[in-house]
Amino acid sequence: MKKIIAFTIIAMLIVGCASSLKQLQRGNYDEAIKTAVKKLRIDAADQEQIEVLDKAYLLANQQDYDRIKFLKEEGSPHNWDEIFERYSKLKNRQALVSSVLPLQLGDQTIDYEYIDYDSEIIQAKHNAADYFWNHANELMKKGDKESYRQAYYEFQKAKEYAGNINNINQLIEEAHWKGISRVFVSLENKTQLKLPNQFKKDLMAFGVTDFNSEWVEFHTTNPSDNTYYDYFTVVNLKKIEVSPEQAQQKDSMESKEIEDGWEYILDDKGNVVKDSEGNDIKVPKTSTISCTLIETHQYKAAKLEGEIELVQNEPRKVIKQVPIGAESVFEHISARAIGDVNALSDESKELLKNTSVPHPHDLDLIIDGAETLKKSIRDGLRDLRRLIK
Repeated sequence: MKKIIAFTIIAMLIVGCASSLKQLQRGNYDEAIKTAVKKLRIDAADQEQIEVLDKAYLLANQQDYDRIKFLKEEGSPHNWDEIFERYSKLKNRQALVSSVLPLQLGDQTIDYEYIDYDSEIIQAKHNAADYFWNHANELMKKGDKESYRQAYYEFQKAKEYAGNINNINQLIEEAHWKGISRVFVSLENKTQLKLPNQFKKDLMAFGVTDFNSEWVEFHTTNPSDNTYYDYFTVVNLKKIEVSPEQAQQKDSMESKEIEDGWEYILDDKGNVVKDSEGNDIKVPKTSTISCTLIETHQYKAAKLEGEIELVQNEPRKVIKQVPIGAESVFEHISARAIGDVNALSDESKELLKNTSVPHPHDLDLIIDGAETLKKSIRDGLRDLRRLIK
């Protein structure tokens, strides 16, 4: 085991030494720089790492300079966010590499000139903040969900760059409030039965808030008369059927041979046979006992069926309907015996412990079925959830 661990460590060290060069070859310049700097902090004279660092640093910087030049020449105001990120990368990269400078590569001393990026970063930051602020306000005027949601993110970016400017916190809250799609979930009893309010309340307690996300909210109660709902999810309970009470009997006979005293063994002349010691020989006498087991199988079931309907508010239309259903079953087996219960098997004797019980009331069976129906409602709502935007 120790040999395996040692081999693994050696293999990791070998891979680690080559990783900076591999990252350089793959064009992952910043990763190559990080790896090289880490190793140079251990061994500042590692020529391979110095060479990798030098090449990767110059190439990474050149990539950022070229990209910044293009973004500035393009002149689009939304480019300032990326320009800020690029200048920040240049500054952070410079700070990282400076931590191991100067370095000696053969006869050459590597010690890059320090460049102050702060003024460019500050300018890009201001310009990016202005862009996000202005663009977010324009998005708010469009009045659609996607625009409100995009404005929410852009107001946050503006706050990230410029702090608590103007009434930005209020605007962030407003954009989020307007960007949320609200769904009202209700129950419609379309059966012929009058169901108690507690049943309806319990049926709707299936954890509707579990389906909430950043931009979708589900409600089962209306928090305000002014609340606008983008969707309505209606749980339509269409059919409740309760079967008749059934009690079927099944009779079965069980028999067993038992010892019932003893008797002497007689010879042909009617005399008692004796053993070698002169004792009378006697044997057990058996008899057959029997018992009739009368089993009573009680049964009653309730079946609940319906559908969940997803309705879009504007324009008003049914998007999809998903079937739901559940069943609640009462089954009970009891038994009684006629005859000698000693003839019964252990299993049959256990049945005798069960006595007949009253069948449950229809409503009790329906309420039990509601627990299973809640799972079906959750599954149906999960199916519809992906259609809500």
